[in-house]
Amino acid sequence: MTDSDAASPLLIATNIRRTFQMGEKELEVLKGVDFTLHEGELASIVGSSGAGKSTLLHILGLLDTPTSGSLFYRDEDLSRLDQERAAKVRNREFGFVFQFFHLLPEFSALENVMLPARLASGGFRWLRESKSVRERALMLLDQVGLSERAGHLPSQLSGGERQRVALSRALINQPSVVFCDEPTGNLDSTTAEDTFNLLRRLNRELGQTFLIVTHDDEVARQADIVHVMRDGLFAAKE
Repeated sequence: MTDSDAASPLLIATNIRRTFQMGEKELEVLKGVDFTLHEGELASIVGSSGAGKSTLLHILGLLDTPTSGSLFYRDEDLSRLDQERAAKVRNREFGFVFQFFHLLPEFSALENVMLPARLASGGFRWLRESKSVRERALMLLDQVGLSERAGHLPSQLSGGERQRVALSRALINQPSVVFCDEPTGNLDSTTAEDTFNLLRRLNRELGQTFLIVTHDDEVARQADIVHVMRDGLFAAKE
């Protein structure tokens, strides 16, 4: 029995299809994908540009909706959520790391990390929780080796440092799953390796579940389980 067999499923997607309207034509990007992500897993989806891997990640993370198919998070049917409930699940249960960091340039590293928690709290609740959130944000920055850079703006950080800030931000709300869309795609090879090693360390030390989408076979094959996507479907495992 593998670790994935023993672990509980976090996400189960069944027959996911996604079609985009392109003028008078329809472009079917996902063609009936089945996918399961287990708790504590570090999984990767690899494929060439246009294979559909980022589209699938966006659907799994509730950043997009499928044309058809079902999606369950634990025992909740995510395909039936209204927009308000979907936003709450996305903010509280999921974290995201993207290729281009998406840090707010006028905010310090610490403020960028704290932002999702602040958006989730709001109003008087934030007044009660801001101190504990700040402490957690500082702890996360320390875990990724950036405690001394907490007050720096993104423009004062290297690409690798900005990606570590983005990773800390993704973890601030203690998500069940962190979705990483080409997290090493904008980094040189050495920094990319360091970034993946950091994901692996957090996976092992915190039990954090990660799903990584990448076109880099070298990155993908280091995951616990590798899903290969071609033309909107997963390739059969050999």
